[in-house]
Amino acid sequence: MSTPPNALRYAWFAVALLFPVALLNYLDRQMLATMKASMVGDIPTIANKADWGLVLGSFKWTYAFLSPFGGYIADRFSKRWVICGSLFVWSFVTWWTGHVTTFNELLTARALMGISEAFYIPCALALITSYHPGDTRSRAVGVHQTGIYIGQILGGFAGYVADSPDHGWQWAFSTCGMIGVIYAIPLLALLRDPVPVREATSAPAGDTTGVWRGLLTNRNFLLLVLYFTLPAIAGWVVRDWMPEILREKFSLGQGKAGVSAILYVQLASLVGALLGGTLADRWMRRTSRGRIFASALGMVLFLPALFGVGNAGTLGFAIAGLIVFGLGWGFFDCNNMPILCQIVRPEWRATGYGIMNLVSISCGGFGDWGFGYLRDRDVPLNLIFGAFAGLALLSVFVVLLIRPHPEKTSESGG
Repeated sequence: MSTPPNALRYAWFAVALLFPVALLNYLDRQMLATMKASMVGDIPTIANKADWGLVLGSFKWTYAFLSPFGGYIADRFSKRWVICGSLFVWSFVTWWTGHVTTFNELLTARALMGISEAFYIPCALALITSYHPGDTRSRAVGVHQTGIYIGQILGGFAGYVADSPDHGWQWAFSTCGMIGVIYAIPLLALLRDPVPVREATSAPAGDTTGVWRGLLTNRNFLLLVLYFTLPAIAGWVVRDWMPEILREKFSLGQGKAGVSAILYVQLASLVGALLGGTLADRWMRRTSRGRIFASALGMVLFLPALFGVGNAGTLGFAIAGLIVFGLGWGFFDCNNMPILCQIVRPEWRATGYGIMNLVSISCGGFGDWGFGYLRDRDVPLNLIFGAFAGLALLSVFVVLLIRPHPEKTSESGG
């Protein structure tokens, strides 16, 4: 049954409220990658690329480790309070990052940011899919994800801010942190917890299996975890290392390298999320595998994109590869939680997404560290990105093995 008009209006209002939170969530992460040169210059205890990879990885490992716990809390307590509390704490940590002076302080700040941000994404996506139980689900998630992409785009310009004598990287972190702390107050006043809905899933209504056992013995869920992880390894490396790759390979300034690495791929991701969400919602009218097919189409785009990025001889060719990569990422990103909704119980979704984050981002952290390790040893980029393309090809077969349950909402909430 379709969501009633009044409930649907608030459902989209909730997405609008969370849009700037998603933007800040990734802006606060992305700035670090594009301001690397300035930060390394001001923090001499960062000795080499492996150290920088450890800084990047420290966020991911703490974020990943706490994600299942964050999802578990979100499934059992007020999603409104979890979201607002997460925003407040990570924004305070962002502000503090602008005041660090040593490698160990920066490492600690990034780890604390990982802990505080771990509570947001699983909770926010579970809240959005609860408000959008039918034909608008993938589109709603896609709109929320566009906030993430815009945050990354703005983070791509942070290199210019870091180079500015009137601002600098310290100012960027302090300002963004203060904005988040302030926004948490009206968000708490306006955001509402959704009324639970009854949906048909792969778990029987009377199933009393514990959440951990229920998820970890679910074949479809395990396949989705694997599918969520394989492309994300390349995704994290592209997000975190591409500004440095372009800066070194094409002798660019820090600002231009950051914009070239981030702007085009995120604009393409934004378009891909909106197109992929709309296509998936329409495809679902024909088959319960519609979201899977739309996501797999995104993975197919990864293949030429990763080969193009790894073998680029000019900046224009590299940007073309990043654009194709971004389109594929958008198709992939807007359908992960909607696919999860088809294979697990509604009250397990945030926990399930937290587990997906645990595996995916842990591997992403090792990917960041491993990429720095390989580059320190002069392993060619085309070899590294060729391996990423192989993982993307494998993920296409993995997602097609998932057997989702049809979406049928018996009661809508708002």
